[in-house]
Amino acid sequence: MVQLRLIDWGLAEFYHQGTEYNVRVASRYFKGPELLVDFQEYDYSLDMWSLGAMFASMIFRKEPFFHGNSNSDQLVKIAKVLGTDDLFDYLDKYEIELDAQYDDILGRFQKKPWHSFVTAENQRFVSNEAIDFLDKLLRYDHQERLTAKEAQAHPYFNPVRDPEVFKQHLASQTASGVSSN
Repeated sequence: MVQLRLIDWGLAEFYHQGTEYNVRVASRYFKGPELLVDFQEYDYSLDMWSLGAMFASMIFRKEPFFHGNSNSDQLVKIAKVLGTDDLFDYLDKYEIELDAQYDDILGRFQKKPWHSFVTAENQRFVSNEAIDFLDKLLRYDHQERLTAKEAQAHPYFNPVRDPEVFKQHLASQTASGVSSN
């Protein structure tokens, strides 16, 4: 039996719309862009970013997926994947000014296609549904991310919802040599 242990509830908060929260929360590798650019009016969508970062680590077998050495470097690592055009659009939309520390370290980057992270070692964990799910979680703009309810309804989880699809999924995983443990 697999056990899941949830830890570190020390900074847990209930969301109250319009409230400014402390941006010094979350583990660096899973921090959403809103925290890294000091946007204090974040909401539950921050958790969806963290889910996306963990999911990327799982399917691409790269832990952590965004591996910054500091908070500022973390944003640079994110920008190298998601590109800077969408980052600057996000900053403009919410009238966020980047800290001067980014002037020297944040260049211009093109968005990388998610399929560019697929390798022979991780391809069995990646599907079109997985890529679509990931793409809808890892968005700069927190309002564009999937909600928890939308994430649960995403086609990536169809094998879990439909017993027949789940059996077919397990059979295909077994045939391809993927362990169910």
